[in-house]
Amino acid sequence: MTTKKDPSLEVRVEPALELNEIVSMIGPKIAGLRKAQGLSLQQLATASDVSAAAIHKIERSGMVPTITTLLKLAGALGVPVNYFVAEDDPHPESVHITKSEARKVVYTPHDGLALGGISGSYRQFQAAAAVASMSAGANSGVKQLKHPGEELVYVLSGQVRFTVGNDVYALKMGDSLHFSGDVPHRWENLGKKTAQLIWFALRSG
Repeated sequence: MTTKKDPSLEVRVEPALELNEIVSMIGPKIAGLRKAQGLSLQQLATASDVSAAAIHKIERSGMVPTITTLLKLAGALGVPVNYFVAEDDPHPESVHITKSEARKVVYTPHDGLALGGISGSYRQFQAAAAVASMSAGANSGVKQLKHPGEELVYVLSGQVRFTVGNDVYALKMGDSLHFSGDVPHRWENLGKKTAQLIWFALRSG
């Protein structure tokens, strides 16, 4: 007796990029994004805590980055890590909508800070934005942050403190702070409740 296969039960295997093709895309994508944001090798090294020499080798496909290194670079460049291994979109978008239930998690190396993306691809637009949840006691660390471009934060709830250069700004619900990223800065939540913010990153050039 011959049993006919039900086509609806067949597993379809879609063609995938070969591993070497995926790896070969990483370096050029890092280089392209770094240059688009006006970052030098040293500036990206400082922002990501990855040496300039290592970044140079990765960009020239002379070294395959570890997942930890890739996470650091993605965080510094403001993109999800899968940006480096995903196929390029042949149709660049000019309009982007983010449904509330479909926000993508944006990688951040900072404990106590959760980011939900609300903007389009940083490859297409000059700005990136996220809804941020900053846990009580969370901070950006002892080392001050510094990068090209600008930042704009708007406090939805809670209380946070930003230090920009030598000035300290205590922000509460309804307050906003706009500053140049190349001025050393740090942030912290000294309150007892999680603070909610809208956080914009505006790149230079």
